[in-house]
Formats: sequence, C-alpha cells, structure tokens
Amino acid sequence: QVQLVESGGGLVQAGGSLRLSCAASGRTFSNYVMGWFRRSPGKEREFVAAITRNGINTYYADSVKGRFAISRDNVKNTVFLQMNSLKPEDTAVYYCATSRSEGGTYSYSGRYSDWGQGTQVTVSS
Repeated sequence: QVQLVESGGGLVQAGGSLRLSCAASGRTFSNYVMGWFRRSPGKEREFVAAITRNGINTYYADSVKGRFAISRDNVKNTVFLQMNSLKPEDTAVYYCATSRSEGGTYSYSGRYSDWGQGTQVTVSS
C-alpha cells in the first residue's frame, strides 16, 4: 500500500494558478502510474490527469488540456499538478492516486488502488 498526502490547494481568483503536490511513501514510487482526480459538490469524481511511471507520457481530460500540467519526481516520490488559467468550474477537492499497471484507460478510476485524502481548490469569479 502507498500512503499519499496532497497539498497546495487554496483559494485563488479566476485566471490564477496553483501547484498541487502529492507526496508518496510506503512502496517504490516509480513502480506506479500516478493520476489526479477531482470531485465537485454534487458531481461524480472525474479524471484530471495521469502520468506514466517514467514521466514521459501524460494524459489529460479535455476540460483541463492546455491549462494543467502533470509531472513527477521519482527521487522525491512526488507528483505535481500545475494548474494555470483557473476557472470557477475547476473548484473541487483534488485527489492523487496510484495504479500499478500501464496502458489502457487512465481515466478509469477503478484501476487506481491508493488514494490521498484530497486538497480543496476554490476558484472565485
């Protein structure tokens, strides 16, 4: 099992930026695909971004493509989500998660086994 702790959330005005971090411990971090998901009040949890084990390949939801960037540091056991040009509809609790397998559909939440507790992002208009 991998323990995940997200940080970096907060309140920001529309058009602003935030950088989320997710620190992992407990297992070999580089063995895992990492994903970011979010949940807004009254909505289902939705996929945001994913990054492969070596950090070369990244995947994004259409709603964040061109605005968000996922990256990882396998030495520091941390995955990041740089969020730019934020919109009020980006307001949500953001979660990071691990997946042991590569390939297939990264937006499918069922493939992820470990989840963090989440960090709140609020974008004001």
